[in-house]
Amino acid sequence: MNNIEKKNQALLYGVVTFSFVAFTFFLVIIFWPQIGSKKIKKISIQPGITLTQLAKTMKEEKLISNSYLFLSAVKIIGKSRSIPVGTFSLYNASNNYFVIRQLFYSPPLLRKTTFIEGWNLKKILEHMEKELNITSKKIDSLFKNTDFLSSYGLSNDKVEGYLFPDTYFFSENPSAKNVIETLLKEGDRFWTPSKLLRAKTMGFTKHEIITLASIIEGEAVHDQERSVISAVYHNRLKKNMKLQADPTIQYIIDENPRRLLNKDLKIDSPYNTYMYHGLPPGPINSPGEKSLNAALYPDKNNYLFFVATGNGYHTFTKNERQHNIAKRKLQNLRRALKNK
Repeated sequence: MNNIEKKNQALLYGVVTFSFVAFTFFLVIIFWPQIGSKKIKKISIQPGITLTQLAKTMKEEKLISNSYLFLSAVKIIGKSRSIPVGTFSLYNASNNYFVIRQLFYSPPLLRKTTFIEGWNLKKILEHMEKELNITSKKIDSLFKNTDFLSSYGLSNDKVEGYLFPDTYFFSENPSAKNVIETLLKEGDRFWTPSKLLRAKTMGFTKHEIITLASIIEGEAVHDQERSVISAVYHNRLKKNMKLQADPTIQYIIDENPRRLLNKDLKIDSPYNTYMYHGLPPGPINSPGEKSLNAALYPDKNNYLFFVATGNGYHTFTKNERQHNIAKRKLQNLRRALKNK
């Protein structure tokens, strides 16, 4: 073996040895022991946090014992610029590998929450504060952001009705913007080009259909009646009759649902459909998909009136005489129940 071959062999040996040592070193760092715990511990990671800040927080919360080696392990696997956001659970995180796997390769914890059809804006915001820990101060700040609302074609006085009711999954500590955007986008998804065209063909704007749908939502208990109730309002609008919709009065008085009094019907408000013709200025709640479809596709009938029967259903009539008979039946039922 000549000198050149000996030098090449020595160089190869040196490279292999260095690679082995480096690989072993990396493995030691990646599997370096940390505090660990057999109890599930949670950590919330906010947007914008740096890797150094994350390591410091984890050490302070006693999730790791050596922040420097944790930082090194994250850098070795190439995740230093891919810091996760959300709330994560750590279980038996006994070394860097198990910590990194649960933080960087597992989805964040999600919180399930449901916004009910027919909730008004006040109720939705109360639910956000109670269930998602989003304060009214944060929401108010977001609603004052005209650029944010205008991107959805809204202003701060026209958010009512546009936060789509459904069941959602959010991170443990979502931002106000994330939640509001999610509800607005879900509402936008309903409005396909064919539905926008349908509204236009009927002579209504998107805003007017949402407004009508919110009234239907406030009236209907059973799904099979939604399109029938819708037809009543469409028929009354065509005849330039006042809608005389009780849910619009409930919206004005801003109290828990109760029986309306004659004095309530005399409140001077553009939302008072007993006093003013046509639709109110805007939605009175957030209507669901079924009520929106009912507003777009009303039943074909000649009904102009309806009154509750006492069991969630309604009696539909074509003239005032029939309507008064149905009202008397309801009044007699109420008296009978009261005297029991």
